[in-house]
Amino acid sequence: MSPRRSSDADQPTPTGSDPAAAEGPTAAGPAPTPLRRPRGGKPPLITDPADVQRVADQLAAGTGPVGVDAERASGYRYSARAQLVQLHRAGAGIVLIDPIATGDLSAIGEALSGVEWVLHAAVADLECLADVGMRPDSLFDTELGGRLAGYERVALGTMTENLLGLSLAKGHSAADWSTRPLPGDYLTYAALDVDVLLELRDAVETELREQGKLDWAREEFEAVRTAQPAPPRPDPWRRTSGLSKVKDRRGVAIVQSLWTERDRIGQEQDLAPGRLLPDRTIVAAALAQPRSLQDMLELDGFTRRTTITFRRQWWKAIARALDLREVDLPPRTAPPDPHAPPSRWMGKEPDVAERYAAARAVVLAESERLSIPAENLMPPQAIRSLAWDPPTPITAESVDARMREYRARDWQRALLAAPVTTALVGVPTA
Repeated sequence: MSPRRSSDADQPTPTGSDPAAAEGPTAAGPAPTPLRRPRGGKPPLITDPADVQRVADQLAAGTGPVGVDAERASGYRYSARAQLVQLHRAGAGIVLIDPIATGDLSAIGEALSGVEWVLHAAVADLECLADVGMRPDSLFDTELGGRLAGYERVALGTMTENLLGLSLAKGHSAADWSTRPLPGDYLTYAALDVDVLLELRDAVETELREQGKLDWAREEFEAVRTAQPAPPRPDPWRRTSGLSKVKDRRGVAIVQSLWTERDRIGQEQDLAPGRLLPDRTIVAAALAQPRSLQDMLELDGFTRRTTITFRRQWWKAIARALDLREVDLPPRTAPPDPHAPPSRWMGKEPDVAERYAAARAVVLAESERLSIPAENLMPPQAIRSLAWDPPTPITAESVDARMREYRARDWQRALLAAPVTTALVGVPTA
């Protein structure tokens, strides 16, 4: 969960709104009570594979839902594997497991079969949990539930303060969780995350029920639980920060070649690509187009400790791009992508932009009425698809089918299919 606990500065208050009201539907109360250690004491870290079955039996003997969390080494490692798994169940207490040391945790998953799992921002953790053999049969997501309940700030720490009156110890949100042995303060931080999850679940459920949104939330939780992995992005190297500064195709080829080589090394070494070779250094090479290894090393960024270790690989990647025939160079810009953010195509496709704006206006109005973020009301790709390639004819049935195609849930389609249809029909044709 470490990348998710953002500070208040990460979640700006909407312009013109009262800062206290921006916290969500619950009014501001007294200062929260600091929670610096797990209330049942800090549990030992499980590192021996022989202890996994014992812990599984301990969890199976508990009652009610189970709070689950995982820590990854985002920003330090290429892989998104779980570096620590935390669980909390009534009657079983808090359990901390090092899956790097213990390996497969299928016994834990089997022990919790049929039990509701409570996670905060589950989409971030489900894949790495599945990789160690843990898959929920039922899910409650406190972060997603908070969004549907109208909270502007849904980081775990903020939600805990607003709903439970407790403040959690912070300081390790960006830690390197692949560090071994794991420091004691890391483990305290991790245990606190699940210490509060079960109480937070009940508080969020109460909010959702009172607002008449609990059934909607259950549909959303199930959609998250059963979602398939996203398909690979085409040309992922085009997401290099600063690529727009590169104006010629040879420079673009250097970006592509260096990005690809960095990704290969990152995967091989299990190191985060940005720590190997920052995007700004890739772009610097693309702009300068160095003609020798020495020229490359004179560029800003190539003499960083981690970067210089792989200097020969970087130079070979640049040389490959320099040797490409003109006809083989990648285009400077990608072809139009209906799944790209609207800012990339609105000025180039006026008809598409008009349809997008009409449908988006309906979603935003409903978002304001229900105090639910627009992205949680209608999948953004569904709006983009309707803008780029509207069904013929445009009817409530055809719009509903398109929304279904993009995994819109029943409650979303019931709310939006008809008004979006009306908006699209009202757009003048060219």
